[in-house]
Amino acid sequence: MNKVFRHYLPASTRRLLPNRWDLMAMPLVVGFLLLLSIGARETWAPISTLQSQAISLDPGNLPEYAIRTTLRMLAAMVAALVFTFLYGTLAAKSRRAEKLLVPVLDILQSVPVLGYISFTVTFFLLLFPGRVLGAECAAIFAIFTSQAWNMTFSFYQSLRMLPRDLVEVSSSLQLSGWQKFWKLDVPFAIPGLVWNMMMSMSGGWFFVVASEAITVGDKTITLPGIGSYLALAIDQRDLSAVGYVILTMIVVILIYDQFLFRPLVAWADKFRMEDTSAQGGAPESWVLRLIQRTRVIQRLIRPVVRAVTRLGHLRLSLNLAPSRAVEGQGGATASKVVDWVWGACIGALTFYALYHIVQYVGTEVTVGEVGHVLWLGVITLLRVALLIAIASLIWVPLGVLIGLRPHLAEKIQPLAQFLAAFPANLLFPVFVIVILQFHLNPDIWLSPLIVLGTQWYILFNVIAGASAFPNDFREAAANFHIRGWQWWRQVMLPGIFPYYVTGAITASGGAWNASIVSEFVSWGQGKVAAHGLGAYIAQMTAAGDFPKITLGVVVMSLFVVLFNRLVWRPMYALAENKLRMN
Repeated sequence: MNKVFRHYLPASTRRLLPNRWDLMAMPLVVGFLLLLSIGARETWAPISTLQSQAISLDPGNLPEYAIRTTLRMLAAMVAALVFTFLYGTLAAKSRRAEKLLVPVLDILQSVPVLGYISFTVTFFLLLFPGRVLGAECAAIFAIFTSQAWNMTFSFYQSLRMLPRDLVEVSSSLQLSGWQKFWKLDVPFAIPGLVWNMMMSMSGGWFFVVASEAITVGDKTITLPGIGSYLALAIDQRDLSAVGYVILTMIVVILIYDQFLFRPLVAWADKFRMEDTSAQGGAPESWVLRLIQRTRVIQRLIRPVVRAVTRLGHLRLSLNLAPSRAVEGQGGATASKVVDWVWGACIGALTFYALYHIVQYVGTEVTVGEVGHVLWLGVITLLRVALLIAIASLIWVPLGVLIGLRPHLAEKIQPLAQFLAAFPANLLFPVFVIVILQFHLNPDIWLSPLIVLGTQWYILFNVIAGASAFPNDFREAAANFHIRGWQWWRQVMLPGIFPYYVTGAITASGGAWNASIVSEFVSWGQGKVAAHGLGAYIAQMTAAGDFPKITLGVVVMSLFVVLFNRLVWRPMYALAENKLRMN
């Protein structure tokens, strides 16, 4: 009857009627919009409601807590994506801005993430007085700081590695800076950026605990969420509640893997730089296929797609780089003068900051203390370098194996996200008990905790590099019978090298950050400390000695910047000059 009814309708009318795919997709869309509306309503509630709604360990509350936490992480992801496009583009396109922005990014990823909260909570609470929105923004910002840096490094690396022939084509087509950004820069960076977004989403779980329990002076504001539930479970040593959290995390990760990241990975596959199809088959997503087959939903999103397309066609100028096309020797001389003035300004700003830091730290810190902290920094440096090397030997081959096989990647993807999202602090009590029970050396046995959560940056970036590796090159290597170690040395390692460097930079920066909570671990009355800069900062934080805390953070930032400049930046230059795909 329905088919007969449709047969007599005009074609224009039939196109307005929903098909069976719309009936399947519409509940998903309505449900997502409903969750957004509920979240928006809760954030505008008076902040007094947080005190009247205490966190309960009743497992029945976990679905609501999971929704609230997931919405915060998605909001932080959107903010991190906007930051990535702005900051990464400016650092990659402007030679002068790069001198300032890249070292700042190195420092930002090494400064303890929990340190941001104390400076931002008061600001956001004053920005939205008397509303939950202020505390929500503070929590979202804390999660944002755990997501943005590796995404920015990934986008920056992609822009620096643009194939020269594509750049020349865009120049010959006379694309404006805005058009080049949307038609070349973003599409080329999409495959690596999607995998780093996945890692950022998983990495944000570690900081959910700190971001949802906010302390302002003598008052603590606790936001409903998985993080605050887990914090209460740890405080009360309720192992069953911790088990409920882990099960909830598995469910949530599977849901946003199916509804967000798997469609993104399948969509990003069309931006692979190759002329032939992949041997292992393209990644697939049932959600993406469902949306593509709908009729009404496609008509609803079509105006948005057209608006975005028109926005990308605008001829806006985004010439961020210093002019290199100035005619004559006078123009070149003027450019050098500007470079010199800019460098002098950066040097003066750095000297000004260091002067005030030395003044503040010098009130309680002696020269001997500075030397001691530098030596502790050397110990942590050796520990981080060794762990990154071990993690690279393990995850680079496995990442290539996964990335070259899309169907295998689909099966491994949720497991990798869960392992990356698993809060490493849940393992701290196990390490404390074992070390104290068997009188083990903390300098050795606490070390794995440093890289436990950051090693996944290497894996995800290597998977991204192997996934984006052109199938043309693989077929050429097969035709020339290049196998074994020669295949790794001449084909695959050069192809994934820029992605590996990005993963190693973010992993090492995260390892320095994690050393603060990994070199000094406690459970109940038992405390275990290793020798290192992270343990020093943790102990001074517990003692409330702010000058020594500042000294430790400054020394850590100094080590991170110098290590990145002396090791990782030359590797970036090698990838840019020798290993660029053209």
